Amino acid sequence: MAFPDDEKMKGCRPKIFGAKDKKAAKKTDRPSSSAVKSAPSSSKAQSSSPFRPLSEVRSMREVRSMRLSHFLARSPSVIKTESFRVFISTWNVGGNTPTAELNLDDFIPADDHSDIYVLGFQEIVPLNAGNVLVIEDNEPAARWLALINRTLNRTVDGDADIFCHKPSLSLDSTSSRSSSNLDASFSNRSGSAIFQSSLKSIRKPYMPTQRKLLKICNCSVEMPRKSYKDACFGCPQAYINETDSSEEDEVDDRSNNASGYVVDGVISSASASSDQLKYNLISCKRMVGIFVTVWAKKELVPHIGHVRTSCVGRGVMGYLGNKGCISVSMTLHQTSFCFICSHLASGEKEGDELRRNSDVLEILRATQFPRICRRAGQRIPEKIIDHDRVIWLGDLNYRISLSYEDTKKLLTENNWDALFQKDQLNTERDSGRVFRGWSEEKIYFAPTYKYTFNSDSYSGETATSKKKRRTPAWCDRILWHGDGIAQSSYFRGESKFSDHRPVCGSFTVEVYLLDGKSKRRTSNTNIRIGAEELLPTSKNKVTKGAGTKTTK
Repeated sequence: MAFPDDEKMKGCRPKIFGAKDKKAAKKTDRPSSSAVKSAPSSSKAQSSSPFRPLSEVRSMREVRSMRLSHFLARSPSVIKTESFRVFISTWNVGGNTPTAELNLDDFIPADDHSDIYVLGFQEIVPLNAGNVLVIEDNEPAARWLALINRTLNRTVDGDADIFCHKPSLSLDSTSSRSSSNLDASFSNRSGSAIFQSSLKSIRKPYMPTQRKLLKICNCSVEMPRKSYKDACFGCPQAYINETDSSEEDEVDDRSNNASGYVVDGVISSASASSDQLKYNLISCKRMVGIFVTVWAKKELVPHIGHVRTSCVGRGVMGYLGNKGCISVSMTLHQTSFCFICSHLASGEKEGDELRRNSDVLEILRATQFPRICRRAGQRIPEKIIDHDRVIWLGDLNYRISLSYEDTKKLLTENNWDALFQKDQLNTERDSGRVFRGWSEEKIYFAPTYKYTFNSDSYSGETATSKKKRRTPAWCDRILWHGDGIAQSSYFRGESKFSDHRPVCGSFTVEVYLLDGKSKRRTSNTNIRIGAEELLPTSKNKVTKGAGTKTTK
């Protein structure tokens, strides 16, 4: 609509906005009959209306320059909450490489059916100079991914009848082939080309078919786009991370199609049934020995976006990746999540806890997620603490400030309260020196470190030298930050695969959703509001305007 100049509009303003004299001022205390008809509850309309008072609009030019996004801010009337289950596991595997026979029930319980799984590892490779300074070997990561996929998607076999799959597409046979191929590939390590492939090639079969959509901005005010690179509000690129660029994905796709995935069927069989998997891989990242994966139910994948990763090295010389963290940021519906998998400084000497404190503070300071939206008032966080829900997992390496003899005595008595009072992380948190404002569920399980390999005995019980003896400690922990999080379980697994025991926790998290009345717009995001759209109109006209201009 073309607007006349402001000077010419002055004569029309009384007719549009009402008289400006004292009579109009007296009427402000009494709502007009037309206002009552158009708004059944004036108080409700006043509180829920997203429009600015017209008296604050200085000129028609200002009205014309208002963008539609200004009128689509969040309001309680279009937001609801829903609870989801998130399962967290952390395990320091001590540099051991898994075999196909390894049972992950102590890491991923068979009776758990959470919506999201966040699984973090430390020391998937030995932390020697070769693994820290040379090109990473992806064999351990490939093995863990294959085992996790087999464990998470085992329930699909039982659901075959529910989904009415045809016999030719039976998941039972697919699962059997996958397991046998997994065994064969694990037993034949030499010459396997996948272990020289990039992690993006390895993770591809477990990810959604439209995995690139996970990287884009899917805000509620986002426009339908012709391509995934068209980010909301004109952002030139939705995902900016050199390690996960779409161009590299395309290169991997071409190379994989050419080679046909040469892992004796492990990858090819997984790829063939990827659309039938109950859980899809959302994010997967490795830094030397730290390895984190995020999985989600297939039906949640369309509601996940803004997936980004950030790595902070805190190892040799203060920046190499043998110690540090990998952080994963993502959104589920209208709520942002951050998962941090870390391996902090080791040592049980007095003062070593201060080094761990320093690692935590540096991780919080240095972690920076790529910017997704270059628009005013962006809601997608770039720092850890800015997320709605934050969960920190890993080998935090905090020890118990007691002698080995005193600790062993309390262990034999199962006196967890007395031990926990001497726990360094508990002490440092209470003093406010680290993790201020973070929460941790009370511990009711034995210390998770350090065990003799393939036994239930702590290493101090079998060590012949005091130098090799380690005081048992709760090194492996899970903490959280933010509202809308409730932890329902906190326990350890009993696998003897490593000198650490895995630690698990299940959470119920509240997630903000737009209700069904709020739909995506089909018009241009930068559409401008005309003055006539702000005026009182009939009920039918308001409904029509809302359907074409202001709905999401």
